[in-house]
Amino acid sequence: MSLIHQELTDIILKCFYTVYNRLGYGFLEKVYENAMILELSKNELSCSKQVPIRVLYDEKVVGDYYADIIVENCVIIELKASEVLAEEHELQLLNYLKATDKEVGLLLDFGKKPAFKRKIFTNDKKSV
Repeated sequence: MSLIHQELTDIILKCFYTVYNRLGYGFLEKVYENAMILELSKNELSCSKQVPIRVLYDEKVVGDYYADIIVENCVIIELKASEVLAEEHELQLLNYLKATDKEVGLLLDFGKKPAFKRKIFTNDKKSV
């Protein structure tokens, strides 16, 4: 059974571990974000950072958030540099997926031990 965007997420995870192995633990998220952009670009992936996400309620904007990185316009990456991934981090990524037409998200943690979570969310915002 193949996962949605599996080939792409495999490349992204390879980039994540490359960045982690070179930089290690202890930098701010912005440093990892910039390094990930460079590594993803080296792997010939198109990516955008700090992409605005509008949250709508009754068709009115009620909030603005920013996805750390979107790769190939289909995978949202949320970066963390924390001791451990928390449920709130996962919920943040799920909310980004709910507010967009993206179906796959990766939560990448540059903590003491590298960790990641893969999230999938489909709803009526998703194109058919």
